[in-house]
Amino acid sequence: MTTVKIKRLGHLGDGIADGPIYVPSALPGEVVSGTLVGEHLRDPKIDMPSEHRVKPPCSHARSCGGCQLQHASDVFVADWKREVVRQALAAQGIAVELDEPITSPARSRRRATFSVKRTKKGALAGFHMKASDTIIAVPNCQLVHPDLVAALPMVEALGVLGASRKGELSVLVTRTNTGLDVSVTGGKEMDLALHQALADLAREYDLTRISWDGEIALQRRAPVLALGPADLTPPPGTFLQATKDGETALINAVKQALTGAKRVADLFAGCGTFALPLAQDAMVHAVEADRDMMNALDHAWRNAEGLKRVTHEVRDLFRNPLQPDELSRFDAVVIDPPRAGAAAQVAEIAQTKIPKIAHVSCNPATFARDTATLIRAGYDLEWVKVVDQFRWSTHVELVALLRWGK
Repeated sequence: MTTVKIKRLGHLGDGIADGPIYVPSALPGEVVSGTLVGEHLRDPKIDMPSEHRVKPPCSHARSCGGCQLQHASDVFVADWKREVVRQALAAQGIAVELDEPITSPARSRRRATFSVKRTKKGALAGFHMKASDTIIAVPNCQLVHPDLVAALPMVEALGVLGASRKGELSVLVTRTNTGLDVSVTGGKEMDLALHQALADLAREYDLTRISWDGEIALQRRAPVLALGPADLTPPPGTFLQATKDGETALINAVKQALTGAKRVADLFAGCGTFALPLAQDAMVHAVEADRDMMNALDHAWRNAEGLKRVTHEVRDLFRNPLQPDELSRFDAVVIDPPRAGAAAQVAEIAQTKIPKIAHVSCNPATFARDTATLIRAGYDLEWVKVVDQFRWSTHVELVALLRWGK
């Protein structure tokens, strides 16, 4: 038996003691004992709990791998996420005041990917156990919206219809304004019988659309999400913000950053999360590598009222970033890259004197790296807002305003 004291919380949610020794579900300051296997303490027992330890609100917390931090108080999690951003910036020599994170409420996730396997008696749908391929049912999940929890029987029905005996389906369910949108991957090859069975299932559960391995199998009505005054029908399985509250917080922060801008470039624009709301006050040029996303954005803009002009461009900004002469016609930029950041595009922006940059990120480390590039070029980092829409997870998002300072 090994006893350790937890010194800090790692970026994956494990407690870390000297060694380092990694302890799942442990918090800083706790004394924990267990069996040491390599660098990991197995079957840990909390001998001296932290004042921030709480009873997890979800009955599945001990086994489910969907949440990493339900055993920690909301105050602790908020402070820890803020500290993750502060440390990432400090590593680049950057200091800035950080307010309390804006946290999405429980049971607000509007999209979730469920795993489902066939069983002898039917199918089992839910999330994977921690560090395991085993699926556990989550009928009392406190993370996702109740409409998604209620959809678990539908997900199991999909497993019966479309999963092989040894395979596993991945079922992405999105709650839209018009109903549930379902995207399935890993299923059987589509044939007439399966298509008819899916049509029957869609009617039974009143689904808007079912996509099968990236292709629309059937659509009873368009799945619609509101972005500003525009109604967006996203491509099957595409990236969307996880909660409406989180999306609203990000949009409000970007709009605050770009107040007064008249010509905005929206880089890594997706389906228009920022472009469409920004178009209420500014002309926007949206750039994204995925053509289907750009087509969805363009359709939403053309069918909305009260928006200024939104143009779009299909372009891989990793391989072919916008150049300074192309950026010179804009008085503001919003950039929202994937976790890898946008080193190539930021290097080009750094050669301009665009007055305002709204920098959105889901990775504090690459955000800090790219922000340091802009600061060295003459930009000032005015503020950073931390947004926690992935409640009880280690995931952190943020929006920052950088202003040309020379």
